[in-house]
Amino acid sequence: MALPDSAALLQALVSGLLIGALLALAALGLSLVVGIIRVVNLMHGELVVLGAYAAYALVQLTGLNPLLLAPLAALLVALLGWPIERYILQPVARHGAEAPLLTTFALSIILQNLLVFLVGGDTRALDSGLGARRLGTGAVSAPLIYVIAALVALVVCAAVHVLITRSDFGRRIRASAEQPDDAAVVGVAVRRYYALTFMLAAGVSGLGGALLGMVFSFTPAAGVDYLLTGFAVVVLGGVGSVKGTLLGGLGLGVAESLGATVLGDGYRLFIGLVAFLVFLMLRPQGLFGRRT
Repeated sequence: MALPDSAALLQALVSGLLIGALLALAALGLSLVVGIIRVVNLMHGELVVLGAYAAYALVQLTGLNPLLLAPLAALLVALLGWPIERYILQPVARHGAEAPLLTTFALSIILQNLLVFLVGGDTRALDSGLGARRLGTGAVSAPLIYVIAALVALVVCAAVHVLITRSDFGRRIRASAEQPDDAAVVGVAVRRYYALTFMLAAGVSGLGGALLGMVFSFTPAAGVDYLLTGFAVVVLGGVGSVKGTLLGGLGLGVAESLGATVLGDGYRLFIGLVAFLVFLMLRPQGLFGRRT
């Protein structure tokens, strides 16, 4: 097997950073749910895929460019997040940590089969019209849709970070996550903020899915890959850390892209998970997590 030259490796690095930004955005919802609500959300991958299918349905209805419809797709997924957390997860959370875990697993199966029933199992893709146009010169370039999607992902991650760390809403969310009983005593509606957090998480997951659908094809079964990737990104960066999630996504994207360049595209996910396990052994708390 011939090793790739320096130009191919540099191209893989650039592609990995761009894709990594999208992986970070898609994983951000999982980080928020695990870090704030303390629920391991096994339906996270289906929320990402649902964002792609929501954008696809909106394109079929309106004929507009999916880039313009991605925020609306995210809003639709976010609206689904409120009743799921408020009326399904909150009641079962009183029965221990295992109940929400099993509930989200059941919901993931239900959503996946519902998508198969409604739209079929065929592979779909979102055509933004920008996939054939490339940005860059010489040996290193990238499809324009990669660059635009990555920039949107970076802006959204930065906005969520500011929202969580600088706003009154974010302070109430952090209080609900760190000391829920004390927060309730001083008047914070903890359950309401849990539902709002899940709604925000579902929205950013759906937006990530819509953007990823313009870069990669998708099927109703694609949620499993996004769930595994999401867990890897969250653990790499540290649970609940927006900055860590972004850096974890960038690192995983680079590892997968370099691995695919050296070994072949079929090993992309395999290389990413191996890199994740190696990092986990060296720093189990993640980049911005704290050792307990």
